[in-house]
Amino acid sequence: MTDLPRRHQGARGPAPVRHGRLPRRRLFVSASKLLAGVAAVALVSSVSVAAYAVWDVARSVKPGVHLASLPGHTTLPQGIPNVSAIAGGVNLLLAGTDSRSGLGGVYNSADEQNASSGEGNNDVTMLLHIAQDHKSMMVVSFPRDLMVRIPSCPAPDGGGSVSGSSSAQFNTALSRGGLACVVLTVEKLTGLTIPFGAVINFNGVSAMSTAVGGVSVCLASPVTDAYTNPPLDLPAGENTLAGDEALSFLRSRHGVGDGSDLGRISNQQVFLSALARKIVSGGVLSNPVQLYALAKAAVQNITPSDTLTNPTTLVQIALALKDTGLQHMVFLQYPAVSDPDDPNRVIPDEYAASAVNDALVNDQPVALTGSTGRAAEDPSATATPIPTDSSAPTDTATTAPGDTGSTTPAPTTTSGAVELPSSVTGQTAAQQTCTKGNN
Repeated sequence: MTDLPRRHQGARGPAPVRHGRLPRRRLFVSASKLLAGVAAVALVSSVSVAAYAVWDVARSVKPGVHLASLPGHTTLPQGIPNVSAIAGGVNLLLAGTDSRSGLGGVYNSADEQNASSGEGNNDVTMLLHIAQDHKSMMVVSFPRDLMVRIPSCPAPDGGGSVSGSSSAQFNTALSRGGLACVVLTVEKLTGLTIPFGAVINFNGVSAMSTAVGGVSVCLASPVTDAYTNPPLDLPAGENTLAGDEALSFLRSRHGVGDGSDLGRISNQQVFLSALARKIVSGGVLSNPVQLYALAKAAVQNITPSDTLTNPTTLVQIALALKDTGLQHMVFLQYPAVSDPDDPNRVIPDEYAASAVNDALVNDQPVALTGSTGRAAEDPSATATPIPTDSSAPTDTATTAPGDTGSTTPAPTTTSGAVELPSSVTGQTAAQQTCTKGNN
């Protein structure tokens, strides 16, 4: 090797020291070249990582579902280097399917397949609304047992349409007409146009909770549920949930609150608010590489609308929440009262639902005045008296048949936020609530 003789030469003794001064210009140029080189390497590295991340996520994306309310709409064009917040507001609907088809593992058993297969039901449906100015966010959870009008929907196979119904259980929309039908149903219910949507399966929830390193949730009392898969047996206090255990926690109905679906919604809001705190406070939103890892965990287990098939769009939607503030992220349950025709079903609380719909359509931030729901409690809440009608709704109708819902006074506006009727339950991401077990 050519450098071997030089090493032996150098070992004979130190070279003479030259006492001189390097010209300042030469020193400045050398330093500038060094800095430029470092910057160039860093830039190339970051772009390469981002490019690889986009490619790696993109190859996992499933074919997109076209939403009927967006004729001729195609995938939003996004370049790989353009990792910035999406412009304007966002309406995105997420439907959680109970289908066990194709999931493998514990879901291959006959009991699991008999429980739900094929398209499945949308047993969990959430609408994400991000304001045009990105200063507020709402996540609205729709009860699965809500009786609503389901409109005529395009057939999932592209041939013809699926007949609608004047009154049907909300969670049948997915099995009737796929994602597009769930989106149309929520659009008719709220008055919004929803350009983004996705169906997520059980494995997706497990993967996403694992991608963020688990989510720490507070339990006011132990949570046990033998009906989930795997079964739950969680002690009171702080519990970090990930993977299948996180999924069981989100699916649990018998183990939380009063054992109802409405209790399950408030339990999910405890988890989601904790997840939001981890993503915002944990720096995930400021790290595009971590965001792409989270996006990959999502896209491997979702069926997206054709507007979400570019993974950069998912990242840009997440970045829209970077500066929103946890106190402006509101999780709420779509207001409902007992169905006078069936005590096991609920119908929209027309007055309170109208207030929620108006805030969504008019892109207004909201303030909650009611409780945190049936399965959640806020240990830091003050003893300030609350209105008598702000308690959590019950399974029995609160009004006589034919009445439109609650008699809560008209909402007022405080500091730009619309105060919702106290019958609307939920919490902000800033509230560190605890789940109440069904003991």
